[in-house]
Amino acid sequence: MALTTAISLLGLFYLPKIIDQSLFRPFYFLQEKQYATMILSGFVHADVGHLLFNMFTFYFFAFPLERFIGTIPFLILYFAGLLLSHTCTYFKQRHNSAYASLGASGAISAVLFAYIVYFPATTLMIVPVPVPIPAVLFAVGYVGYSYWASTHSRGRINHDAHLCGALSGIGFVGVTDPTAFVDLATTIGALLR
Repeated sequence: MALTTAISLLGLFYLPKIIDQSLFRPFYFLQEKQYATMILSGFVHADVGHLLFNMFTFYFFAFPLERFIGTIPFLILYFAGLLLSHTCTYFKQRHNSAYASLGASGAISAVLFAYIVYFPATTLMIVPVPVPIPAVLFAVGYVGYSYWASTHSRGRINHDAHLCGALSGIGFVGVTDPTAFVDLATTIGALLR
């Protein structure tokens, strides 16, 4: 969190070259061997709002999740979410020479959705809506919004990464701890009653 914040702020306010060189550009990824951008782009953000949203989400969900599953599994989840979300983006945008994205959104989504699988009864407060929302309903809304945003995308925020990151988080829990889905199913059943 500290590293991402520091690099993003440095790039936004002092050395814009950091952000430009870290952008994930699927069209040039193989052609110009920009392999490092799959990771580097996760440490820079488009603006302060983008950074704050991702870091607040990280703060509230990553630390409890890391305590619950352990540091090594957490790091695997985080970087798997980052890499898999960029892989999805690569296949969607590989013929688009104008496309570039940045941000930790895929990794953050993986963390958020793994958290929701493990703690489905949690209620979330979303600014500016002052009403507690069950995590499972939030997940549905988040996926819907991310899909809409990816079809209306402007700027360099990778909305497709939100979707692929979310699937990565769910998949990670499915592979490493499939029994966690029992509580998820129980919570969904209770909501549907």
